[in-house]
Amino acid sequence: MITITFPDKSTRQYEEGTTPLQIAESISTRLAQDILAATVNGEDWDISRPINADAEIKLFKWDDPEGKHAFWHSSAHLLAEALQELYPGVKFGIGPAIENGFYYDIDTNGHSITAADFPAIEKKMLELAQKKEPIVRADISKTDALKLFGDRNEEYKCELISELEDGHITTYTQGQFTDLCRGPHIPNTAPIKAVKITSLAGAYWRGDEKRNQLVRVYGITFPKKKMLDEYLVLLEEAKKRDHRKLGKEMELFAFSSNVGAGLPLWLPKGAALRDRLEQFLRKIQKQYGYLQVITPHIGNKNLYVTSGHYAKYGKDSFQPIHTPEEGEEYLLKPMNCPHHCEIFKAYPRSYRDLPMRLAEFGTVYRYEQSGELHGLTRVRGFTQDDAHIFCAPDQIKDEFLKVMDIILYIFKTLDFNNYEAQISLRDPKHKEKYIGSDENWHLAEQAIIDACAEKGLNARTELGEAAFYGPKLDFMVKDAIGRRWQLGTIQVDYNLPERFQLEYTGADNQKHRPVMIHRAPFGSLERFVAVLLEHTAGKFPLWLVPDQAVVLPISEKFNDYAHKVARELNIADVRTIVDDRNEKIGKKIRDNELKRIPYLLIVGEKEAENDEVSVRKQGEGDKGTMKITTFAEYLTDEVNKLINQ
Repeated sequence: MITITFPDKSTRQYEEGTTPLQIAESISTRLAQDILAATVNGEDWDISRPINADAEIKLFKWDDPEGKHAFWHSSAHLLAEALQELYPGVKFGIGPAIENGFYYDIDTNGHSITAADFPAIEKKMLELAQKKEPIVRADISKTDALKLFGDRNEEYKCELISELEDGHITTYTQGQFTDLCRGPHIPNTAPIKAVKITSLAGAYWRGDEKRNQLVRVYGITFPKKKMLDEYLVLLEEAKKRDHRKLGKEMELFAFSSNVGAGLPLWLPKGAALRDRLEQFLRKIQKQYGYLQVITPHIGNKNLYVTSGHYAKYGKDSFQPIHTPEEGEEYLLKPMNCPHHCEIFKAYPRSYRDLPMRLAEFGTVYRYEQSGELHGLTRVRGFTQDDAHIFCAPDQIKDEFLKVMDIILYIFKTLDFNNYEAQISLRDPKHKEKYIGSDENWHLAEQAIIDACAEKGLNARTELGEAAFYGPKLDFMVKDAIGRRWQLGTIQVDYNLPERFQLEYTGADNQKHRPVMIHRAPFGSLERFVAVLLEHTAGKFPLWLVPDQAVVLPISEKFNDYAHKVARELNIADVRTIVDDRNEKIGKKIRDNELKRIPYLLIVGEKEAENDEVSVRKQGEGDKGTMKITTFAEYLTDEVNKLINQ
């Protein structure tokens, strides 16, 4: 018999070889119908795979990310099986589950696949799913794996196998399709009831532009057709909210092939928007004792060799800049933290200087693959709202609490009310993967856990998800249509202080190593603006919107008065423009509502005589007539309420 321990720490006895599915059946028939995946002692596990020793188990359903992952991972195999039947001779790269669905990279081997083929692929996938094909896991030796996939001319699979350790290789088979895979998978294809192929893209094998370009086929599946229908409605809404479309309509940013792919140009309205976000955060940071710094856009290559960023980002960075000095090389900076370490190191530091909080809106550069660039969410040059806190180990908790205050205030002000947090800790069974003493790790991890408890934050804890240099806390936000975005991260770092030999003199007059905390509430201004655009559908909060009001004269003879209104409002810090086109007032109202300007101020003879404006609010209609000064006060009060709520 084996002992199974559940998440609530209760235990049950089962026969050796019992599967997670059988364990679920012993609890309830409904649970057995719903579970899709499991973890056994923290390891991903097929629910049909036997457990042969005492274990801690977690069971996952569709509503759990782990459940969806297994469902969509199995669907990626189903897609590959369908492609194998429809296009004989295609070769397969990788096919993972992603946040919404899955993809498979394929070498079409002469076949042509276009969007017109999507219905046929979907039909074949459903046809195969209805066969209820078992998805069978098998351990295989490296020699046998190379022969199996070599005989099928699967060169991409053979390359992957050649890098794997013998004794740790598994395959999964369904019908006539066998794939190299670690799993986990659902037991059979029957639960897959609804299929949608969503798009095609190009993808270089292993992200290397010098290797073959493959076709990436994206798809999504569901256990019920109703779920797919709801998802397609969501997809249409997402298209309307696409930040690339809205950014163009609202004249916020642009891209130019002459400037270069992935290098955004901020237009006047977008630059003003960015500036307001920066000023918003600068004001908060000042209240929390941050010191603003500025560092160069480039640094000597040796700086990034010392920090380890060259080893990590060297391939993804722009190539070194060679100076006239022989052997001298510079890099566009991929991170701000090495520069901040040098600022800390510039003078002798004492424990009285700690915590030292250095903040910078620093632009960094990484050479992302062209096929992975996407509007503002994936660019090659972006500005981080970066800060690095240098502190003593016993100050970590207080600093975490303060950073959490900043992040949660930003979420509240910008109406990101649906969020979750994850505490990433080291794997206690594999401490050799991490740097730093057990004592420091315990202090840091406990500080994060205690800070979350103190804030009443129901954070999920994940073992083994910490960075090698320290634990971290990540915030995941759901936007207005339910999509998840990572916004806000706090990371403890023992690595860089060690690499840069950072020191401070303690109260004991001895030298000590500070702990470094990385913190970026926005992440990057580019990505944050993109997320905010899609979350709000372009209807920014009143304090942030590029144009707060537009004056609409009902005819040309009131243009002068309209410009007078705009001048007075702008002097009162109400961002106002004039639409003095020779168009009917109805068209002006429609056009400016499409531009998402919150307030439309209509002026005619009566308004001009009385120094008034007729106020119309976006989405709410007429608000009556007000004096110009009264409207300025009204709008200013509304802005202050939003920021100080």
